[in-house]
Amino acid sequence: MNYRSKKSYTIDEAKSVLENYCAYQERCHKEVRQKLIDLKMIPEARDLIISHLINENYLNETRFSKIYVRSKFNQKKWGKRRLINELKFRNISAYNIDLALKEISIVEYLKTFNEISENRFEQLRSETNLKKKMKKFIDYLNYRGWEVNLIYEKKNELFN
Repeated sequence: MNYRSKKSYTIDEAKSVLENYCAYQERCHKEVRQKLIDLKMIPEARDLIISHLINENYLNETRFSKIYVRSKFNQKKWGKRRLINELKFRNISAYNIDLALKEISIVEYLKTFNEISENRFEQLRSETNLKKKMKKFIDYLNYRGWEVNLIYEKKNELFN
């Protein structure tokens, strides 16, 4: 048997564990709540610890959503649809999602979209079947959450 699964935590120990957990990287409330469940904390203790983390500024949904959007956009080149869906999955409020999306300038957003779509078009040069090539192009951008109107405008520009 695993020693960790048997260990029970006092509220102060759990607070310390969660402070370290949140200090290591930004976390959303859902991740913190799940960590507390994994630590087998009772609901009253979970609420107490979460309010402590919020009051001590270890846990901040606005800060999390802004950092999340900036990093996923810059590193993974995700579009707004994917970013919104991922934040909704983490139970981030619509208000914080809107604030976070404002972190990306429209100029930078369109520049990134053009770069990745043109790169993808180049990667598909060896594909001889035009329908397959278009499908792969569209699927690639769609999976990354770019808006359908942008994808089809770019498809029409590059494939004609």
